[in-house]
Amino acid sequence: METDVDLDACAREPIRIPGGIQPHGALMVVDPDRLDMLQASENLQDFTGLANTPGARLADTALAPLAADLAAWTGGDEPSFLRTLQIGDLTFQVTAHRARQGLIVEFEDPPASEDETLEVLYPRLRRFVDRLESAGDVKTVAELTVRQMRALTGFNRVMLYSFDAEGAGTVLAEDRDEALPSYLDLRFPASDIPPQARELYRLNRLRLIPNASYVPSPMVPPMSPVDGQPLDMSFAALRSVSPIHLEYMRNMGTLSSMSVSILVDGALWGLISLHHAQPKRLNAQVRTACDFLGQIVSLQIGARERAARGARRIALKQKESELLASLSQEAAFQEGLVANGETWLGLVDADGAALVSEEHLITFGSTPSHPELTELALWLGRREVGEVFATDSLAEHWPQSEAFAADASGLLAISISQIHPSYIMWFRQEVVRTVNWAGAPTKPMTNQERLTPRQSFALWKERVRQRSLPWTDVEIDSARDFRNAVVNFVLRRAEERAALTEQLRRTNQELESFSYSISHDLRAPFRHVVGYSELLRDRLEDIDDKSKHYLDSISEAALSAGRLVDDLLNFSQLGRTSLSPARIDMKKLVAEVRRSTEQDTLERQMEWKVGDLPPAYGDPAMIRQVMFNLLDNAVKYTKGRTPALIEVEGREDADRTTYTIRDNGVGFDMKYAGKLFGVFQRLHRAEDFEGTGIGLALVKRIVDRHNGVVSLDSELNKGTVVTFSLPKSVPQSQGHG
Repeated sequence: METDVDLDACAREPIRIPGGIQPHGALMVVDPDRLDMLQASENLQDFTGLANTPGARLADTALAPLAADLAAWTGGDEPSFLRTLQIGDLTFQVTAHRARQGLIVEFEDPPASEDETLEVLYPRLRRFVDRLESAGDVKTVAELTVRQMRALTGFNRVMLYSFDAEGAGTVLAEDRDEALPSYLDLRFPASDIPPQARELYRLNRLRLIPNASYVPSPMVPPMSPVDGQPLDMSFAALRSVSPIHLEYMRNMGTLSSMSVSILVDGALWGLISLHHAQPKRLNAQVRTACDFLGQIVSLQIGARERAARGARRIALKQKESELLASLSQEAAFQEGLVANGETWLGLVDADGAALVSEEHLITFGSTPSHPELTELALWLGRREVGEVFATDSLAEHWPQSEAFAADASGLLAISISQIHPSYIMWFRQEVVRTVNWAGAPTKPMTNQERLTPRQSFALWKERVRQRSLPWTDVEIDSARDFRNAVVNFVLRRAEERAALTEQLRRTNQELESFSYSISHDLRAPFRHVVGYSELLRDRLEDIDDKSKHYLDSISEAALSAGRLVDDLLNFSQLGRTSLSPARIDMKKLVAEVRRSTEQDTLERQMEWKVGDLPPAYGDPAMIRQVMFNLLDNAVKYTKGRTPALIEVEGREDADRTTYTIRDNGVGFDMKYAGKLFGVFQRLHRAEDFEGTGIGLALVKRIVDRHNGVVSLDSELNKGTVVTFSLPKSVPQSQGHG
């Protein structure tokens, strides 16, 4: 019965502490202070002729010269140690490095010929460096590298491959003979190199396996005398490797391999991987040359990638500057985005863009539909993705997006609100492509009893869908920078609006004070004009008709001006008077207002329909003013109707009470409705209908003070409907409005 592989078990394999070494050399651990032997590989005596005697002082053995060199080295700051040592008739290359459990000393055979010494290899490396200087891009660097590395080592196949964000490796360059097949342009799945192996590649740049069929030589004693733990061999050249990896090599048809890490800015960027069909050993000098070459290549690739990122960053910054310059000219940045759509897309090289907020939903280019964008914004808000969210496969995170994957497989979103699900989004269309794998990346690896590596490296083609081109770090940074600029833009506009609001508030207060003072001071003179005109008429008994007409006109004009002054005074006082809310009997209030209008309707045929009027909650005097103005308007504008019909009714909801006044008067064209709540706004001639043009403005201001809503609906010559609603709870104390 076959069982699926537990890939996590591979990731947990203790590759740093294998407990043994590869037997093409020998290893011992030396106390850095006393220079005595703490541990040694079981094959030490067979390989070097030295007895494996933990606790023995090196100075008392044939390694006395080595002890002196080690003592001098430990007193300095050189990171590594390399010597050629003669022990009897045998010559060894000895390397050492410091570790927490002691000095790890390794013995290997010397170079087989003079061609393998650093003195001979150095001129070749120098020529290689000169050629790299003229390499225009990373691919050219990779091609030069594999050729040089194969010339240095003689391996059958040398590949250079880079890792993507998911950890899969793509072969960028290859140099080989006919002993091994080509893997050029193929991809290796991330599971081929578990996470802890990647970390070890990052820390220890070079690893050699001369024979994939070796039997490890264990450490004696198995635990370190220093801490009772297995020996950490992270930086040991002879470290034994995972048996799973050895089987992986054999399945690949290679019995010898070496890898050199390519590090860019401290991260594992890729590997130079060398394979040989037969066992093959490389001495320390050649390995050092390969390590040196790997460091040079890392620097060259890093420099080119940084240069490319820098150029790309500058180009995107120019786009950002263009867009921000345009946005600064607009009253709202949302309008500027649409007006500069191509630059908006170019900010991150997208196919479509959208802004989704409570007030706006705008798009440009290839995007999902408006309902889909709204759902996407809500989903991003629920996920709490932070300031920036980027993916080249939205369907992997949100399966609902499969419906619009063709237009928007890739998403880059920035949050522009900490309170609401408001986002600026960029989209990339689906890029359907074929990926060539070295073996099926998702094929289960099975075995009846134990974990095993995959066994097939044959070309396997995968059709990739619902995925866009990936967003680069530079593009994500560009989006993040733009977010900061937009937030600053919005805050600046908010500050400007706040300053204007404060200025307007002060201006309104000054105007109210001025209006109150003028209105108050004008009342007495107008009363005097009316009074004196009446006195003059009474004194002149034989006054002619024309003079009477003049006196009547003076009196009427003064009365009209007085009413206007009274209305202005009432209007200005609203901003200076606090509310005194109470429960109001609206049936009683409407009845009182009706009686006050009867004097104007004695000779008219009036029909009143007063329905249910639930109680209101507000300032009684102010609400009476509202109802008086509305009913007075209804009476005024139904003049000439027979009969004149006025209906008053109310209804009560959970949190507010609404009142409606309906008439069959002259009405008005609704396209002018917005004007009627302004001061001195009239739609009819003053000679046709009396009034000051302040009544509805007063109504609006009172209702606003109560946190209510007032609206108009009318049709010319068919009447008007006025509706106002008041909340059931009014704040007990309100400042000046």
